[in-house]
Amino acid sequence: MNDRRVTPQSSEIRNLFDRIAPVYDQLNNWLSLGQHRIWKLMAVKWSSPQPGNIYLDLCCGSGDLAQLLARRVGETGKVYGVDFSPAQLAIAQTRIAGIYPLPSINWVEANALDLPFEDNYFDGATMGYGLRNVTDIPQCLKELCRTLKPGAQAAILDFNRSTHLPVRAFQQWYLENIVVPCAKNFGLTEEYAYLAPSLERFPTGSEQVALALKSGFAKATHYPIAGGMMGVLVLSKA
Repeated sequence: MNDRRVTPQSSEIRNLFDRIAPVYDQLNNWLSLGQHRIWKLMAVKWSSPQPGNIYLDLCCGSGDLAQLLARRVGETGKVYGVDFSPAQLAIAQTRIAGIYPLPSINWVEANALDLPFEDNYFDGATMGYGLRNVTDIPQCLKELCRTLKPGAQAAILDFNRSTHLPVRAFQQWYLENIVVPCAKNFGLTEEYAYLAPSLERFPTGSEQVALALKSGFAKATHYPIAGGMMGVLVLSKA
């Protein structure tokens, strides 16, 4: 499926993720010292997948969360990995090619602001490092809420814009002195330099909770993790 509602800004972001796709997983491992795997397991647990469920992994990237969900929903369930970057989806599909039995995952190219699914379709959802990059966070949350079944849970993992000044200072230092120089070795200085300004624009945990409730969710809780550097927004639909 092709993207819908693609603005010039969202097109630029999609092109950015297409460019970093070949080294995205490798850089994530290095920059988080492998800890991103633990954070993703936490997000999956908080989304409460069960055998036989139909789940959404929104902004799925190279498919880590989608694979974790597929293990939880089992052969009787189904996972939809949705992303607007065709390069990321191609890598995600390649990564599961050698797995037996083949995980029950459908890869869908689509825009998070205009999802090609019926209302009340999914039993739950995850989203990893995607909310910060969408061009309209309230619209993304509304679409997520619309496509979830009543009673469903979703967990959104991303950087945390902490209100604690020492955490903010360390986060800024880390991005400028570790992340960008590391990306420079791959010729991706410009692509990873966007992280700091994207974090500055990102709502704080309490602001995300308010946006989620306004978007139709009955309950929203934001959990800072990794010393406040990361956060998981856990949502419940009435």
